[in-house]
Amino acid sequence: MGAVRDEKPTEIERETTIHDVVPVPASVEPADGVTFTLTDKSEIRTTAGSASAAAEVGEIAEYLAGLLRPVTAYLLPIRPSTTGSATLPAEGGTGGNIALALTGAEKDLGEEGYVLDVTAGAISLRANAGAGLFRGVQTLRQLLPADLESGTVQPGPWTVPGGRIVDQPRFSYRGIMLDVARHFFAVSDVKRVIELAALYKINYLHLHLTDDQGWRIAVDAWPRLASFGGGSEVGGGPGGHYTKDDYREIVSYASHHFMTVVPEVDLPGHTNAALASYPELNCDGQAPARYTGVDVGFSSLCVEKEVTYRFLDDVFGELAEITPGPYLHIGGDEAKTLTADDYAEIVNRAQEIVGTHGKTVVGWHEVAGAKLTPSTVVQFWGVTPEAPEVLAAAARGNRIIMSPANRAYLDMKYDSTSPIGLTWAGNISVPYAYDWDPLGYLTGLDPAAVLGLESPLWTETVRTIDDIEYLAFPRLAATAELAWSPASTRDWDRFSGRLGAQAPRWAALGVNFYRSPGVPWVVER
Repeated sequence: MGAVRDEKPTEIERETTIHDVVPVPASVEPADGVTFTLTDKSEIRTTAGSASAAAEVGEIAEYLAGLLRPVTAYLLPIRPSTTGSATLPAEGGTGGNIALALTGAEKDLGEEGYVLDVTAGAISLRANAGAGLFRGVQTLRQLLPADLESGTVQPGPWTVPGGRIVDQPRFSYRGIMLDVARHFFAVSDVKRVIELAALYKINYLHLHLTDDQGWRIAVDAWPRLASFGGGSEVGGGPGGHYTKDDYREIVSYASHHFMTVVPEVDLPGHTNAALASYPELNCDGQAPARYTGVDVGFSSLCVEKEVTYRFLDDVFGELAEITPGPYLHIGGDEAKTLTADDYAEIVNRAQEIVGTHGKTVVGWHEVAGAKLTPSTVVQFWGVTPEAPEVLAAAARGNRIIMSPANRAYLDMKYDSTSPIGLTWAGNISVPYAYDWDPLGYLTGLDPAAVLGLESPLWTETVRTIDDIEYLAFPRLAATAELAWSPASTRDWDRFSGRLGAQAPRWAALGVNFYRSPGVPWVVER
């Protein structure tokens, strides 16, 4: 990695180039002196490749048109191919067209890879599946002027630098976690997170829905979880919860951005909100008061009571019913009041329950102390490279999501001057968030065991969407590149230049981002 500079934020003026994309694509071949210009005669052409794919490519075309029409005031009609041809020239108009095709891409690019060709006369974007086409649209979006993000008519010109990009992800799992339990966030805030994360090819949204401070999802069989347990948060605020329709709206919105929601119900610890809602969940039958502090490790479900497992069956069953993705996260961290045997008992039974509802378990790395099912995914959140229990789980075939707290946690402060954030895992500057390898962090871990990377954002100090954006940007862009781009491309000097080029885009989007020292932040000319 190039040398990391330590200096005050700088600003420069320059035009967008094909090298400015974050995450950096696997292959970029610029065409010097070539520029595509969108005009009022341009069209968006689609080729589905099959009748079953027509709706999907049409939806992505509408998404692209929805970005372009408000700022260009161009009609940009969408014209599906009637021939199914894989040939996508710019015929049929005097202006350059954009062609989207679910055909013609190399099969080894997988479902998320794509090929983007930009000539003076046309843009061609090809992929094998809708996810790849959508990821390619995010790349095209970053190559267009930042005014695209303003949402209001702008003068243009609407140019794209010429060249070819062939791209595919390094890891299949690239996530962000949002804690909505410590502080509650409205559906609109979660949608905003989805929008911004999708721009950087994040494909999983992990929602931490329950904790000591609040229960955020309605459960019909246990209504007081939401009505009472949802009525608190850190600092004593009003809290809140999602109805099932709210949750479905989030899941649908994520799906339209080719993002999968992973809901978490944390157990057996971090359960005070549930215990306060239902006395029978407590070993002594007495409900504690609702909790608004930030300390952890004091609460636990009652291992020996069968009502505990009926409760989990109801909760996971209802959640599985409204979650189309494959994963349910059972938490499993910081259960400090239980013996190892009791902890293993409840985690083992939770795995069985989730399995009966057709879902795959994800758990924080402490679950490796139980007898894991072969499909259970272990999420590592430690701060040292030694984790023998995680290595043992990997050796037994369990996949690992890497989220080391001292590298990937978005809620840590940037430095001592950060107005919000925590410090228990250390300050995480932008260069430090970028300077690690998910395959090399844990000593002795088989690289083949790593499913991907997730960046958690806990919300003890986070109250607003502006707070979320401040802590997530620019660090989410850094971890997104580690998750998407080839390891050979990791270079701080080059990344910082591309990162700096995101500033006008974030400004147009209204993102409350941190102007990190050492990054040459670009200002619009």
